Amino acid sequence: MLKKILIANRGEIAVRVIRTAREMGIATVAVYSDADRDAMHVRLADEAYALGGNTSAESYLNTGAILDAIKRSGADGVHPGYGFFSENADFARAITAEGIAFIGPPPGAIDVMGDKVSSRIAAQKAGVAMVPGTMEFLKGPDDVRAFGQEFGYPIAIKAAYGGGGRGMKVVRAESEVDDLLAAAQREAKSAFGRDEAYMERYLTWPRHIEMQIIGDTHGTVAWVGERDCSSQRRHQKLIEESPAPAFTPELRQAMGEASVKLAKAVGYYNAGTVEFIFQDGQFFFLEMNTRLQVEHPVTEMITGIDLVEWMIRVASGEKLPMTQDEINSSRRGHAIEVRLNAENPSGGKFLPSPGPITRFDRPDGFGVRVDAGYESGDQISQYYDNLIAKLVVWGKDRPTAIARTIRALKETHIEGVHTTIPADLAILEHPDFAASEHSTKWVEDRLDLSGLVSSKGSAEVAAPEGRVRRDLDVEVNGKRFKVAAWVPDVAPLVGVAAGPAAAGGAKPKRTSAATGGGVGSGNVTVPMQGTIVKVLVEVGQTVAIGAAVVVLEAMKMENHINAETAGTVKEIKVKPGDTVGAGDVVVVIG
Repeated sequence: MLKKILIANRGEIAVRVIRTAREMGIATVAVYSDADRDAMHVRLADEAYALGGNTSAESYLNTGAILDAIKRSGADGVHPGYGFFSENADFARAITAEGIAFIGPPPGAIDVMGDKVSSRIAAQKAGVAMVPGTMEFLKGPDDVRAFGQEFGYPIAIKAAYGGGGRGMKVVRAESEVDDLLAAAQREAKSAFGRDEAYMERYLTWPRHIEMQIIGDTHGTVAWVGERDCSSQRRHQKLIEESPAPAFTPELRQAMGEASVKLAKAVGYYNAGTVEFIFQDGQFFFLEMNTRLQVEHPVTEMITGIDLVEWMIRVASGEKLPMTQDEINSSRRGHAIEVRLNAENPSGGKFLPSPGPITRFDRPDGFGVRVDAGYESGDQISQYYDNLIAKLVVWGKDRPTAIARTIRALKETHIEGVHTTIPADLAILEHPDFAASEHSTKWVEDRLDLSGLVSSKGSAEVAAPEGRVRRDLDVEVNGKRFKVAAWVPDVAPLVGVAAGPAAAGGAKPKRTSAATGGGVGSGNVTVPMQGTIVKVLVEVGQTVAIGAAVVVLEAMKMENHINAETAGTVKEIKVKPGDTVGAGDVVVVIG
């Protein structure tokens, strides 16, 4: 059994792994960026090491810094979580080359299944049905146009080395090909470090069903159960559930067997998820995620299986603790997971909402679980994914689970940032969801969120009084230590974190949104902190109301910032790479 595990990740998933490891008597090591110096996963781990930098590339995607932390900590295992290096075969090889256990699949399987194109080839060889799509990387926009002429539109362009909806764009007409392909590749490069893309036919009203599998190094692979992940926006999941509603035992068995067959064909072991598109009683292979999924807790809730524990045991060389028949007989009731993201869903826009969490009251009660990566007082950074926590609820049947989830959501209070809770409630309380008539397009195409209004709540924090003990975190040669000091109880000075603009580039002049960015104003302001990735207009150009003027990246997603008035562009205050904050003026229109 492994004795010390380094978690090469952050946030909720790092906390999740730390907790299971502690229950198994395994020491834990956290790594952190400058922005995450005081993060929850850092506070909970037995040890923590600084990676430096703020962006993903500078920190959690810095192989050298992570390998250095592994050596210095003496960890004998590495859990990659999800995102970042979790599906990077080169990282897995670098870990195993050091004699360290990689708590995930073998690098060869990641090569085949982590690349969405080669995974389609593997699925084809294994006899698993697929929707029409390419079997090689896109060379350019002409490939997309040719595919559209043969199969029609819409077409889904997807990041070959990614997931979670990032790097995915839906092309609905030939005129959109160039811009959307470029946008998909930019997002993929930013989120995953690679910009290769492929494409496939975009189905009209599908459900997203995925199968959890896990295998050991002794040749056994089992399917644990399916999840319905059809409630999505921007191709990213909001709500997941298991078992999939209106899904027959025969379909479940067939999907499970197909998943196991595919996994065995590529020599797969440890945890993974085979994703399918389901429509009109048929399922089609979509992709395989060679890692633990964000929504894995719903499977745990209905089976009683700790998947992280199983991953660690497999990486330690043990056999799977249960047979397929034992897993099948373990499933009970219904589970729902709701992602609590720091986004403003007002009007159905789902804009990123970074900032400090000033209040976080979690729900409680029978069948309620909260997996969180933040507490009150923590900061949601613009540099990373905006998942605050996952609410996971179990019920004896689906109606009970829905009712319990609604109750738990209404007991959840998060202030200081916007959250997706109002939209989550709108989904769960809708009769279409209760009747299982939703699809991956239902939230954006049919759910009316135009009147939805979100609030950050109170952002006030009570001032401390008197002389108090301060628990401080210090670094000695990059290793984190905790010390205590008795100091006058005064509010600390809050500085502006240095970003790309502060470090070298000219930061745009800051203008209050209240004074310079009102409705109809010629000052185009940004609604959130982020990085400018593209300027879409030029000085002297005439623009219409609603025209996009810049592309802003925040929390790994690209957002078009639009003009609120028609006119001529008088001044452009930003350039690609500039860091901006909420209320900053980026373009002036006269």
